[in-house]
Amino acid sequence: MSPKDSTAATRAALLEAARVEFAAKGVAGARVDTIAERAGVNKERIYGHFGSKEKLFDAVVVTALDQVTEAVSMPGKDAADYVGRLYDYYREHPDLVRLLMWEALHYGGEKLLPGQERRVDKCGRKTVSLAEGLGREPSPQVARTMLMLIGMAMWPTAMPQLNRIFLGADGAADHDAMRDSVVEFVRAALD
Repeated sequence: MSPKDSTAATRAALLEAARVEFAAKGVAGARVDTIAERAGVNKERIYGHFGSKEKLFDAVVVTALDQVTEAVSMPGKDAADYVGRLYDYYREHPDLVRLLMWEALHYGGEKLLPGQERRVDKCGRKTVSLAEGLGREPSPQVARTMLMLIGMAMWPTAMPQLNRIFLGADGAADHDAMRDSVVEFVRAALD
């Protein structure tokens, strides 16, 4: 393995190990020693590759968001289908939802996020895609609608305890019924 491949492999192993640790414990609770051990490297590699635990967390979140963007295409003409696909992704990757919740707790609502400009651009493209699909011009209202669609897709994974409270254990376990309900709601709201 070339040194370049070895460096890329170490970075990937650190990101994967850190994703597990940060999703479980957040920035403050995550331990650098645990991440390094899980990745099979010396903890100094974390600082060499990322500079700090917080910068590693930021890289984990950006990587996770890039993955969802790759996996789930833009809303386009069928926003309800988009929400269904997004719902499926969050169900399959609940760690992403937890990472975003930890990020919100860590940074609060007022601080700029690392790489925020890039994320604003990506969200802007989603808003444009939704606007085109709805036959509208991009606007703050369409952006709010996009935010609500993402929230609807994410909510059942973010708050599983509410699913159990409202639906009981059996109802909460029926993910297909929840997905169908979310998709039908979106379809009715946007038609």
